[in-house]
Amino acid sequence: MTQPTDATMPGPAAEKSGADGPRPLRTRRSRFRARRPHWAWFVAAVTFVTITGAAAFRSLPGLLIDPLHEEFHWTRGTIGLAVSVNLVLYGLTAPFAAALMDRFGIRRVVAAALTVIAVGSGATVWMTAAWQLLLCWGLLVGLGSGSMALAFAATVTNRWFVERRGLVTGILTAASASGQLIFLPLLSWIVQNHDWRPAAVTVALAALAVVPFVWLLLRDHPADVGLKPYGAEEFVEKPAPTPGAATRAVRVLLSAVRTGPFWLLAGTFAICGASTNGLIQTHFVPAAHDERMPITAAASLLAVIGVFDVVGTIASGWFTDRFDARRLLAVYYALRGVSLLFLPLLLYPSVRPSMLFFIVFYGLDWVATVPPTLALCREQYGDDSAIVFGWVLASHQVGAAVVAFLGGVARDTFGSYDVMWYASGALCAAAALMALVIRRRPVAPAVAV
Repeated sequence: MTQPTDATMPGPAAEKSGADGPRPLRTRRSRFRARRPHWAWFVAAVTFVTITGAAAFRSLPGLLIDPLHEEFHWTRGTIGLAVSVNLVLYGLTAPFAAALMDRFGIRRVVAAALTVIAVGSGATVWMTAAWQLLLCWGLLVGLGSGSMALAFAATVTNRWFVERRGLVTGILTAASASGQLIFLPLLSWIVQNHDWRPAAVTVALAALAVVPFVWLLLRDHPADVGLKPYGAEEFVEKPAPTPGAATRAVRVLLSAVRTGPFWLLAGTFAICGASTNGLIQTHFVPAAHDERMPITAAASLLAVIGVFDVVGTIASGWFTDRFDARRLLAVYYALRGVSLLFLPLLLYPSVRPSMLFFIVFYGLDWVATVPPTLALCREQYGDDSAIVFGWVLASHQVGAAVVAFLGGVARDTFGSYDVMWYASGALCAAAALMALVIRRRPVAPAVAV
């Protein structure tokens, strides 16, 4: 005699019968699973938190220029040189980090990078000479931060998303601004009321606190949890680890430099770095302090830039999914250049409405350039786009490093930063023109089946 099954037994284990027969409980459960968020969104959330926590170290250099100058009597050019080394390594490490993620996995690379950042930042509390600043903040934090660069966000986006890539890129890019928003007011308060050393320790602890989240929650590939990438039609097998990470990164670079779009993307992104990380993030607080604005007030303004950066970058990701990325870049750079030309007229001992307008305007444009730049890399270079974007990001950081150093030299030489504001505004105008001449890659017509 046949025993009754869950599908035929009455009661809660069975569903109501329809025209096609009884509907088992597992159908209802499968529908529930289908309604759950895709695991890709959990990965994006962990990535967002990771980049937010790691952003603490990026909030500190601009706050250290005056304290280190007063305590050790180092020139601002010397301090700016350490920041420049940090920024250059941040950029040069990024393409190799993207290749290392293909070889060893995202979790291992990011966890190791955060640990290196913590060691480098924490070790600065014992330094007594300028070379030690170059070693700790320049070398160690630079190497660690390069592995936590936007190439990390590009790798996660490329692996886990087919749809909503522009939006997710904008959200993950905004994570850095969120970290700036959280840590800048705190770190400036610590520096002003205690010392720069507790601020450095705070950065180290923030980086270490993120490591467990990365190790326990981050997954390297959708296949690790048996899923398709978000929006994909077919399941994608996890690729085998790719040996020779450094060789691959160099090989991709040698291939990309033979193409015109690479140089245009690298050039525009170098100007992007020069006008953001190199200029505003490094020198805005000391420039405002030169006009007798309190450090906490200037740092709070920089944090407010982070608020509107979140809005602007997410909006830019949404725009990138719908409009020509080249025209978006041209508009972003042109508006940024205009705002920088007016900045010297807006610096006063107190915060005025005109300065607040600049902060909002500039904040919306801060890293809005990232989603369209990454989209153009993806369009031009396909599967190698994350590594190519890493090299483009390297140019971003080289531009930032040059201006971080030259800004300190300009302040030592001319007694103000005015020449840097005007020069950066002109560079942004050039970047707008460069973006417009990037050629679109022809899309192959669909083959009828």
